[in-house]
Amino acid sequence: MGSVSLKIGDGTARFKRASLCSSAVNILMLFSVITTNLFALYAFTYSPTHDQDHHHKNISLISEQVSLILKEIDSSQKKLAQMEKELLGYDSLDLSRPNLARELKLFLEHHQLPLGKDSRTGITEMVASVGHPCEKSADLLSQYMSYKVSGPCPDDWSLGQKLILRGCEPLPRRRCFAKNVPKVGLSPLPVSLWKPVSNKSVTWSGLGCKNFECLKGKKLSRDCVGCFDLVSGYETQKYVKARGKNDFLIDDVLAMGNGGIRIGFDIGGGSGTFAARMAERNVTVITNSLNIDAPFSEFIAARGLFPLFLSLDHRFPFYDNVFDLVHASSGLDTGGKPEKLEFLLFDIDRILRAGGLFWLDNFYCANDEKKWSLTRLIEKFGYKKLKWVVGEKLDEGKSEVYLSAVLQKPVRM
Repeated sequence: MGSVSLKIGDGTARFKRASLCSSAVNILMLFSVITTNLFALYAFTYSPTHDQDHHHKNISLISEQVSLILKEIDSSQKKLAQMEKELLGYDSLDLSRPNLARELKLFLEHHQLPLGKDSRTGITEMVASVGHPCEKSADLLSQYMSYKVSGPCPDDWSLGQKLILRGCEPLPRRRCFAKNVPKVGLSPLPVSLWKPVSNKSVTWSGLGCKNFECLKGKKLSRDCVGCFDLVSGYETQKYVKARGKNDFLIDDVLAMGNGGIRIGFDIGGGSGTFAARMAERNVTVITNSLNIDAPFSEFIAARGLFPLFLSLDHRFPFYDNVFDLVHASSGLDTGGKPEKLEFLLFDIDRILRAGGLFWLDNFYCANDEKKWSLTRLIEKFGYKKLKWVVGEKLDEGKSEVYLSAVLQKPVRM
């Protein structure tokens, strides 16, 4: 028995492979084991001089042995099935739970292919799945899947994001209509890149602020201080005017790509200003962002840019070697063990083409150990250092160390 994983849309569908040959061999082996044991037992217990009572005892003993063998086989099959589920990561949710939403059970049911076994893949049924850690948040997931079918979806985007941040990703699809938010005052490109976004064009439910005026004065992260102010804040100068030696200019970095920068990926891109500056230079950039304390995704989309609602714990949904440039800042620091950052950097390396640029932009180094561990990790990839600057900045009167670098991915054989 094996399994095949196929990426479909925003989720993962896993399929169970059926092998007639393998099943026949298993049945034959089982028959052989039982037959051999029966003959051996009969040979050692049979005697022509035994009376009828002793003959019945032998038959009873044989029946007990057969029963024990069958129980052992059944137990082994159950253990193997459980091991397979744990290894493959599907069927981890117990669908027999009494309080589990009906829609969740329906979504996770195995669906037989209408024409039986597929001749090319060998699969017989499709198993839709959700993220493996969803098992730890089954109650929240069941709440997320409680809605009226074909009716309006609950206003619970924050619940979905909470599940994503707990590792429950991808979320299951739902059969309800998402809330419509009128997108008023939208402008065509390139005007939309720097035109203030209307408060009415985004969802404010589940957020502390209820308008962009409230957000303008807030420090939402190290990379987003007043990042929603597209008129008078620093956001209008970002990437085109440096405030310190760690701030690289976008035209200088593009020149390092020798004219080969066409598509890029921005990790933790704030309000989308990096993508906006790139769009002005005919470079398409996808911006990865969640709505942590602000409507980042809707704001980015209102600027005419491409937001990707995805946590950094999720494998990037892109094929290998497709991006000319990957841009990341302090949002790259996911915390936890160093191995977590290492997995993330390997995924960045996977989607970046050979010769492509990895722009590490003002990465906050909390201490020297953090700086040196990141340096050692980067050196493991063998990237060429086109630019490397370690400098200090003042943040609320305190001096902090930041690393900025432009690295070129090598050609590996």
